[in-house]
Amino acid sequence: MLAATCALLPASTLAESEIATSYNSYGYPGLIDMPVATSRPDGELAFTASSFAGQTRSTLTFQITPRLSGSFRYTELKDYPTATGLVTNYDRSFSLHYRLIDESGLRPAVAVGLNDFLGTGIYSSEYVVASKTLTPRLRFSLGMGWGRLGTSGGFKNPLSVFSSKFETRPARAAGQGGTVRSASWFRGDAALFGGVEWQATDRLKLTAEYSSDAYPIESPSAFSRHSQVNFGASYMLRPGIDLSFRYLYGSEFGVQLTAALNPKHPPAPSGIEPAPLPVLARTSAAALSWPASATEQQGFRARVAETLSDQGIRLHGIDLSGDTARVEIENTSYPQEAQAVGRTARVLSRLMPAHIGTFVIVPIASGMPVSELTIRRSDMETLEHDLDASWKSFARTRIASPAGATMPMPGRYPRFDWRLKPYLTPSLFDPDNPIRADFGAELTATFEPGPGWEISGGVRKRLVGNLDDSMRISNSLLPHVRSDFNLYDKSGDPAITHLTAARYFKPGRDVYGRVTVGYLERMYGGISAELLWMPDNSPFALGVEANYVKQRDFDQMLGFQSYDVATGHVSAYWDVGNGFHAQLDAGRYLAGDWGATLAVDREFNNGWKIGAFATLTDVPFSTFGEGSFDKGLRISVPISWLTGEPNKTAYSTTIRPLLRDGGARLDVGGRLYEQVRPLREPELQDGWGKFWR
Repeated sequence: MLAATCALLPASTLAESEIATSYNSYGYPGLIDMPVATSRPDGELAFTASSFAGQTRSTLTFQITPRLSGSFRYTELKDYPTATGLVTNYDRSFSLHYRLIDESGLRPAVAVGLNDFLGTGIYSSEYVVASKTLTPRLRFSLGMGWGRLGTSGGFKNPLSVFSSKFETRPARAAGQGGTVRSASWFRGDAALFGGVEWQATDRLKLTAEYSSDAYPIESPSAFSRHSQVNFGASYMLRPGIDLSFRYLYGSEFGVQLTAALNPKHPPAPSGIEPAPLPVLARTSAAALSWPASATEQQGFRARVAETLSDQGIRLHGIDLSGDTARVEIENTSYPQEAQAVGRTARVLSRLMPAHIGTFVIVPIASGMPVSELTIRRSDMETLEHDLDASWKSFARTRIASPAGATMPMPGRYPRFDWRLKPYLTPSLFDPDNPIRADFGAELTATFEPGPGWEISGGVRKRLVGNLDDSMRISNSLLPHVRSDFNLYDKSGDPAITHLTAARYFKPGRDVYGRVTVGYLERMYGGISAELLWMPDNSPFALGVEANYVKQRDFDQMLGFQSYDVATGHVSAYWDVGNGFHAQLDAGRYLAGDWGATLAVDREFNNGWKIGAFATLTDVPFSTFGEGSFDKGLRISVPISWLTGEPNKTAYSTTIRPLLRDGGARLDVGGRLYEQVRPLREPELQDGWGKFWR
């Protein structure tokens, strides 16, 4: 029907759409309840909160690629029918939306989607939908749905021409969720749905749809359904924030708030940081005053260290030999390591004597030299104002993995740092209270007695919060390695978050090592050892970690409980490209179970990270409990993205639908991969646009 309508339109009426794709009440691209075939901008992260007839859906949606989006949803359903009567049910579900075909000429966009494919199945459905822009402000959509989207106006499944198994959809089994019910996909009755969107003004959009969802579970217990036609109006309060009002199913009013941001577009412009020092040519008048031997100059190292410190860079070591200056640096400010390298090269151009023609800059991580960048001084002088300076300077820079130990300057060690900062610890999805949080102060301190040695600790004191209000008791059949988390919240105030001594070392050119002992995290203490093989300029890396730990007392002070375990993993890392990184960890977990964790993250050049992970072990789903297996989302937001000022701090959080004991891994700090990777050639190249900033 949609294709025939489009074919009758004269070509002159087909124009590029001015209609922004909206999020429907389930939080994925759609009309009101139904989906559309278009997508949101690549990389966008959105939160939607919709409510009608006692149902509240809160959804986090990420546009993973230009075509694929994923959604995690948490729903409160009041008056949910059970064998014992009407109750309030809390449900978690996932959705995927993939745009198969782009709109072009007379051809509509086409998308396919899966709803609630990894939850309890309350909203389980699949769809294929086409959308066509008829005028710049008018768009029609028509689709076919199965499952929940095939419960109103259903007819025999057209896919049954391929196999009779498509005629019947397996009944939704009551259970604990977490299993993929692929045997139900695109099976059972199908039904048509559709709608129209009209962009009335730049801010106001009006929508009407015909829904194929009969709400078989909620109606009539939660509301009375009189019609399948829904109407809605959406108003953009400001870019990225929309407020929508709806009239649904002939009986109910609903409201939805959508807030979206894109990590690609920071709120603060780039360049708020102080301007870098200009390059000083050796032929300048100021350069003629340099002494013949810089090593004879009193306070030369102190002068370099002070100038670098003014640029947010710590000098670790410096050595002049022949016409080469070798400088070891620690970047304490810039999210992009290439920016620290570039500013260091500028400083060296101003302070090095005239006979120094080569700069060797060595970034240091935890006392370990990771990369060695060789930059010719003449390139700094000739390329500073070149229109293609970034590409040319990178092409002329030699990057290698250094061999040998560091050469710290006198006075670098020992070093003591401390910091007092606020903390916020949220707890989500507890049915008794879905949102809990603690806010307080955290004191951390670090002592570095020598290269590669680090002694650190942290203490927290809650100022306000309600994490200790949770009264839920773990019913886990496994050792309670994580599920007693609320007992730690109740007893640990104040709490020692960690108290460790760590040794970092580099046994080979591309091999890095770590040994950490002490109170490793809030629940466990012991010893952790790690080796990482990470060749320079390779997308692959391998690591191995072995730990022996005991469970800490609930008060998180110095005592231990009786439970102990040996745990560890072999890890494979892969830089997939285009900002995607994959990690596979296989080994033994805290509860003694064996299995593997797969994590995939998308990382943006400005430091944002958004990813998902899933763990499968030899623990049966029935023994694991609700959720069947460990899974979740993780998000890291750099502070510099918010402020525009150089800062290496990021706020990171993990969103788990459930925290159980199966697939639980030790949360030890200072793991090698995240320390080493930013200083290697691929990451330096990705951030080289900041070299001259």
